Order: sequence, then structure tokens, then C-alpha cells
Amino acid sequence: MKKILLFLFNLILLISVVYSQESRELAIGSPSAIIDLRSAQGVALASTQWRVTEAEIVKTSFHRPGPSANDPLLLYPTGKTIETNDIMPKAGAIQYDDSKWEVLAPDQLDKREGTGKLSFVWYRLHLTIPDIVGTLHTKGSTIVFEIVIDDYSEIWVNGKLNKVIGQSGNGIGSGFNARNRVTLTTNAVPGETFQIAVLGTNGPIADLPDNYIWIRSATLDFYKERPQPEGWSNLGEVIAFDPALQNIISTDEKIQKLADGFQFTEGPVWSPDGYLLFSDPNTNVIYRYDPVTKNISIYMTKSGYTGVDIGEYHQPGSNGLAFDKDGRLIVCQHGNRRVVRIEKKGPVTILADQYNGQKLNSPNDLVVHSSGAVYFTDPPYGLPGNYTDQKKETPFQGVYKIDHDKATLLTTALGGPNGIAFSPDEKFLYVGNWDIRDIWNTKTVWRFPVLADGTLGKGDIFYNFDQTSEAEAIDGIKIDVEGNLFVSAPGGVWILSSAGKLLGKIVGPERPANMAWGEDGKTLFLTAHTGLYQIHVKTGGRITASSTSSNSTVKSN
Repeated sequence: MKKILLFLFNLILLISVVYSQESRELAIGSPSAIIDLRSAQGVALASTQWRVTEAEIVKTSFHRPGPSANDPLLLYPTGKTIETNDIMPKAGAIQYDDSKWEVLAPDQLDKREGTGKLSFVWYRLHLTIPDIVGTLHTKGSTIVFEIVIDDYSEIWVNGKLNKVIGQSGNGIGSGFNARNRVTLTTNAVPGETFQIAVLGTNGPIADLPDNYIWIRSATLDFYKERPQPEGWSNLGEVIAFDPALQNIISTDEKIQKLADGFQFTEGPVWSPDGYLLFSDPNTNVIYRYDPVTKNISIYMTKSGYTGVDIGEYHQPGSNGLAFDKDGRLIVCQHGNRRVVRIEKKGPVTILADQYNGQKLNSPNDLVVHSSGAVYFTDPPYGLPGNYTDQKKETPFQGVYKIDHDKATLLTTALGGPNGIAFSPDEKFLYVGNWDIRDIWNTKTVWRFPVLADGTLGKGDIFYNFDQTSEAEAIDGIKIDVEGNLFVSAPGGVWILSSAGKLLGKIVGPERPANMAWGEDGKTLFLTAHTGLYQIHVKTGGRITASSTSSNSTVKSN
């Protein structure tokens, strides 16, 4: 039986050839109305006009990276002064004065602008949302600005250029003569205004063409209702085993699918900058979900491994993700067998990759304490052979704490430590157990008291799921502000009280591997095999805070 279960476990993870999605615009669909900004009628309807000017390449001074007392890694312009180039004017600002620019008639947008070769051109327009477009009353609609410039474009909306790692489109150049789409609003108000600035660039830069810059198309697309694939709403059910569940989540709540087409979604975390990140360890990438545009893009590729033997790995990529109090991403890397932190300027800091000279197994999930310490689990499920893999060095599966640049082993009591979360007061640490060597007798969540020095006291089994019949075990754990546990267990997400009483269960199309609190804290995102889902709860959980976040809370559980 053990051999059969091990085979089934690896079969879930193994796919002969896997590819990651590059980018997927899930909000695309047939608009309810369009304003063509290349027509006189369209420009009049939006109460706007096009203005254009050439951008100049000018000389300016800058600095080489470091060294300096505050820049030991040579990342910032704190070193020797040098001469470089810049583009002027800086016309993306919302209050920039373009009154002296040339006014361009809408039927002249195909006029060749710029100097040819290496050149840049600014276009600006000030839009006002009309009451009606065609037969569509615009109030409450979603509006997308779309432009295709020959050859590349960048779009500022109200003085802001969206810039996120891995982003393609949504303001940043999306490709050669490719459309660039920016969502202006998901709840339009007639009379609302938007200042749009577009920088057009001749390209490709390394093979400059013998042509100029011009606008192929420019539209405002109006969607009465946000496009959504059929069958993505009103999914699953919430089952109550105790009346107290109604104080946590309504039994009328339904699951909504947000994206699909993945190999195995895991490790979600809400960014303090307002988007969701999650791993696909099978395809070695971290994805980004934008709740405004509803689009998916690759945030980071090669997120967990780049070894020559990567073909032997079922799950070489990243798994658990978290943000620290400074907004830096912390990543559990299966293939590299380490926990790393991605610094703001891009370098990778290794937080832990060994214990007592032995390499870690394959760090799985993690949680950040309010003190800044990182707690993580280390089962062998990222190794090709799991427990019997020849590369395995530690004779146990541990739970660790990283603090002051040191990894401390906290416990080896669990055969397959997996999901991990703190109670709201951080007095207890909960760890899920998934030991595939004895899966029928290890479907448990453990609870450990957290001592004053951050180590753990003696733990015990908090809840036993052995009554379930499925050949699955415990994965991710999240805890709401009231101390209730949301546990990924056989058949769905099980909800337990802080006293260990089973209150209910969320059952969806696919069993979630992990979860994350996001948006207002009352949205629970579910990473479930091939899909990404969400459901709303009444209590909610705390999400990571940083200087860029609108949330004033402390940590991510």
C-alpha cells in the first residue's frame, strides 16, 4: 500500500512536459461600447484632444553603484560621478503643462513623428467619461484604455506608470507593435477625468528601423460587466457542522475562480503593493494576479532551481512565499533547498540553506513572526526521491526559525511538516503534518507553545483528520483574527475553532494546497492544483504591512 501511495503522490506532481503561462489577460472580452480615439466623433465624446511633442535625449550626470557606507552591495548610485543620458521632458506627471505642444487631429494619428532611428515621442490627452456611449450608460462600468504604437509604448495614468517585476503591458511596453492596455476604472463615474500620457519609442533598440513613431490604434473599451468565463462563479459550497460557523463565514458564500491552466498552484501571499503572488513549483515560476485588471503574469521565472539535473525534479520551483515588515519577498526554494530573501534592488540573500553542515531537504512553507523571525517547514517533497533521495542529508524533517542570520532547529516531531501559521497573539505555532510514508495515520495538525526566546515548547496533536478516507493529508494553514484555523485537508478547507472543534468545511472544484488573506483581509485566496480561487469570509485575517500598504496590520499568517 505504501508503494501505491508514493506512486500516487508523485503522479500528482509529475507531468511529462510542463510549460508556464507567460501572460494571460483574463478581463478581455467583447466590450459593451468603444470610443475610437482616432475619430473626431470619439475625441468629441471623450471631451479631449491629442497633443504631441518630440522627446529629446539629453546629457546628464549620475553616479556609479557604490561603494558607500550605506551601499556595501554596490546597488545604488552612491559612487563615482559619471556622465549619462536622459529623456526630456518628463511629461508623465499629471500636472505637466502641455499647452504649447502641437495639437494633433484624430485623423492624423498615423502622422510619422520623431526623428527616426533612436527617437521618442510624447502623446497626451485629458479624458472625461461621458454619461452614455452608444446605448451604454457608463456609470459603474469598467473602462480600459488601449493603444498600439509603432513600435513600443509606455502609459502614464494620472501621473502614474505601473511598474511591477515581470510585468508586460498594463502601462509597461508589451511587445513590438503590440497593444498596451491599462484599466482606468472598474467603477466608472460620468464626468470623471483621466490624464493620459504615452511615450512612444522607435525600436527595436538594438536594430533601429528606418521609420518613425505613429499611433496604429487608440480606444476606450467599456465593459458593462467585467468579462468572466462561463462556469467561474457560484462554485462549491460551505458546509456547517456547528452553528458557530455562521459567525466566521456564511453558508451562502460561493467560491469564484480567478484563473486556471496551471500545473500545481501553491504558496500564495498578498503583496503590500496590492496584488497576489503564488508559486507553481512544477513549472518553476512565481505568478502575479492583479485584482484590478484580473490578469495573470509571470512575476519571477526560475523561482526555485536552475540545476542541470532539473529534469529529475517533479517540483523544482518555489513553494511558500511571505513578505517581511520591509516589504521584501521571502521564498522557500525546493530545488535550491533553501530559504531566500529578494532584496528591493534584486539581489538574493540566502537566509538558510543548511543546518549543522547538512543541506536542508526542500523548504516548503513559512510564516513571519512580528519580531521579524522567519519560521519554516522542511519536508523532503521537493527532492526527486522524497525520503529516499540520495541527495537528502538531514536525517529528519524539521521546523526551523531564522533569526539574526542563524537557523535554529525547533522540532523534529513531525514526519512531514508542511503548512505553518501563528495564532493571532503568537503564543502558539500550528504545523500541519503530511507524512506520505504513513499517510493514513499522520493526517494531523500540531500545536506548539511559543516560548519567550522564540523557540517552541512541547507540542501535541491539536486535531486529527484520520477519520477522512481520502489519500491526501494536511497542507496549508491560515488563521483568522479570532484564532479559527482554515486547514487544507482531505476534501477541502476545514475550519476549526481555536479550541480544536470542527465547525465546517469549504468544498470547491479542486482541493486547495494553500491559502492567503488578501485585499481587505476578508478575502481568502485559494491555490488549488490547476486553478486560483477566492471566497469571502466574515472574520478575515491579518496581512503584511509595509510603508506602501494601505493596511496598518502586522503580519501574514
